Amino acid sequence: MGTVWFVGAGPRDPDLITVKGRDLITRAGAIPCAGSLVSRTATRWAPGDCEIADSKGMTLAEIGAWLMEKAGKHDTVARLQTGDPGLYGALIEMVRFLEAAHIEVGGVPGVSSAMASAAAVEGLTLPEVTQTVILSRIEGRTSMPKGESLEELARHHRTLCLFLSITLPVQDTARSAGGGLAGGRADPDGLQGRLAGGKDRARYSRRHRGQMPRRGDR
Repeated sequence: MGTVWFVGAGPRDPDLITVKGRDLITRAGAIPCAGSLVSRTATRWAPGDCEIADSKGMTLAEIGAWLMEKAGKHDTVARLQTGDPGLYGALIEMVRFLEAAHIEVGGVPGVSSAMASAAAVEGLTLPEVTQTVILSRIEGRTSMPKGESLEELARHHRTLCLFLSITLPVQDTARSAGGGLAGGRADPDGLQGRLAGGKDRARYSRRHRGQMPRRGDR
């Protein structure tokens, strides 16, 4: 039985995959990845006979079953996940499924969109302004626990990185919070960093809060 590796593929930039992640791809017998989230060019290092599957339409149970089947055929299976697999990647659920089947698993961290954005705006912290960074998401189809709404988090007046929220109405929610979401201060013109996945590359843009999308905007 082979080992299933969960590899962070970075923010849709194949050049940001770690050396360890790339090495696993070069010897993987099977690679599942969400084609809408992970750049398919990330698989360019895979062997010619590697089984590559798009997991976009699969449920967690179906992905788990696929991984288990391929682990029975190959020494190395590399599950590519956008950003870092430990952030909003359903990693715990899949690991439990595989461990219950006595399949060895491993993890390789990846460059998250927050860290890529930090590099683009010269950091997420600033002396005498904020030394705290909050990683969260806006409530969508998945509800947020009590005390973790965007309004409540914004009241801390710290740097706030929002995942899985690029298409959601940030502007109206941020205004109701009574403050900006960047720079650690209630600044109505607070600078926002947006990192969105394109077809094969991440796209980064700087916008002020007034330029963030409203509900219904595309």
